[in-house]
Amino acid sequence: MAVRGTGTTASDAVGVAADLKDGCLQVFAKIKAALASLMIGRGTSEPDEPAIPSIEYKGYRIRPTPDGTNGQYQTAGVIEKDSLDGVKEHRFVRADTHQSRDDAIDFTISKAKQMIDMQGDRIFV
Repeated sequence: MAVRGTGTTASDAVGVAADLKDGCLQVFAKIKAALASLMIGRGTSEPDEPAIPSIEYKGYRIRPTPDGTNGQYQTAGVIEKDSLDGVKEHRFVRADTHQSRDDAIDFTISKAKQMIDMQGDRIFV
C-alpha cells in the first residue's frame, strides 16, 4: 500500500522509521557512556599505577590526572589554591595524547604552569 502523495509504501516508511530509531539509540548509548565515565570517574588507569603527587607552583597545587584510553594518555589535571573561602579548584582536560603516562604527567604539569602564569587567580572565575 502506498503512502498517499509520497510514492512510497508503508513498509518503506516503517523501514526508515526503524533506521532512525536505531541511529538515535546508538547516539544515546554513546552519550550515556560519556556521562557515565564523568560520573564514575575519569580514566582507566591501572590499580597498580603509583599515585601522582601534587606539585607546588607559585602558591598553587597542580595534580596531574592523566586519562588512559586505548593505550594513550590524555592531558588532564587539577589546579588548586587555598583561599579564605576554602580550596578553589580548576579542572582541565586537553586533547593532547601521549604514549606514556609519564609523558602525560610531565606535559600536564607544564600546561598547568603555563595556565597559572597566564591567568593567575582568574583561572577560578
